[in-house]
Amino acid sequence: MMKLTISKVTFSARLGVITSLGPCGEKTLEVPGCLLYTRTASPPHLTHDTLKNISGVPAVTHLTLSTLAEHQEVLEEYKEGIGKFAGLSDTLLYCSINDPVTPNPPGFNTNKTVSVWGSGGRLELTPQKFVSLQSALKADWIQSLSDGEVMADGCSRKRAKKSVDRSLAFLDECLKLMTDSETLKQKVMIGAIEGGDFQEERLRSARETAKRPVSGFLLDGFQGRNVSHETKLNLISAVTAELPEDKPRFIHGLGRPDEVMDCIERGVDLFDSTFPYEVTERGCALSFTHRYQPDPETAVLDKEELSNGEKNEAESEDSEIDRSSITAYEICLKEKRFREDFRPLLRDCPCYCCRHHSRAYVHHLLTSKELLAGILLMTHNFQQYFSFFQSVREAMSDGKFQDLKQMIQRQSP
Repeated sequence: MMKLTISKVTFSARLGVITSLGPCGEKTLEVPGCLLYTRTASPPHLTHDTLKNISGVPAVTHLTLSTLAEHQEVLEEYKEGIGKFAGLSDTLLYCSINDPVTPNPPGFNTNKTVSVWGSGGRLELTPQKFVSLQSALKADWIQSLSDGEVMADGCSRKRAKKSVDRSLAFLDECLKLMTDSETLKQKVMIGAIEGGDFQEERLRSARETAKRPVSGFLLDGFQGRNVSHETKLNLISAVTAELPEDKPRFIHGLGRPDEVMDCIERGVDLFDSTFPYEVTERGCALSFTHRYQPDPETAVLDKEELSNGEKNEAESEDSEIDRSSITAYEICLKEKRFREDFRPLLRDCPCYCCRHHSRAYVHHLLTSKELLAGILLMTHNFQQYFSFFQSVREAMSDGKFQDLKQMIQRQSP
């Protein structure tokens, strides 16, 4: 059974390590940290061979039930689980209900079922169906079945209360069914904290879930919501204060570097890595610095590499580019100004793309719609993101967490 050991706490930010992972208990996962995001159990754009070119790949791989549920019959016939089927046998597997990138449409959950959407349409999950699916997948960590619908305009207090009641009922039923299953009784259950925007319901969910035999907690329903960032942070602070200190806290859908720093400061331990995937899908490359103690001789970086302050200089040439979701932490390689820019995506980045190719080459691949563009950008963006979390842990160890946080914030206008 996994064990979380906290070595240092800064404000509510927790530095530590999760040990006793894997069949033999030989694997570890440092926190704060992230998980390796996959779609249909494969890292987007990458093969397992190309993934080996990235350093610091997390020890836990994130599966999404919504992309795998329709393959239950195949996996049941295979009998060895999704890890071996997808070539992920050397990593731990965490299975969430939904894909943080594509949340389910609201309005379909009931007191008896939770709906998920895959390529084949909607699938209704009862606790029994959910447990049979997990028996086929054989993931190591399992997010409990929960009513975590994300409402674009928030939800009423009555709906928030219902989400908590349903989720607790689902959790109790799934725990009972898993205890009775030879395949699942040794698996780790991650309890979901629901309750919408209402602190009272969030706290009730946290307290009641903590009473159950779960090994970690997912702060669910914070992604893609039409609610202020400050409100989210206040809710996160209130919830983590109610949770036991010896179990990890997960969150989905908040992955921008400044969001990550804010959540870590409020006691969140583990994040998904959907943000670098979303950046890749925009044709962008992560270009922020997370070196809180830079080498004095190389500290003066090209301003264009660290912020998007000059990104819009050729905007009239690139009017077809959708800039609504591009953040300050990335550069858009689709822009025509990169046609003759022969620098790497980011100076001193150790990734394969930056060592072998230029911005101009990636721009060419994007405009030519070559599949290699996604491979190179995904390699770079994963490398930068995993390195960012390494910098966070080093900063916390050195007592420089606030210095790094301020550096990250300065790069966002």
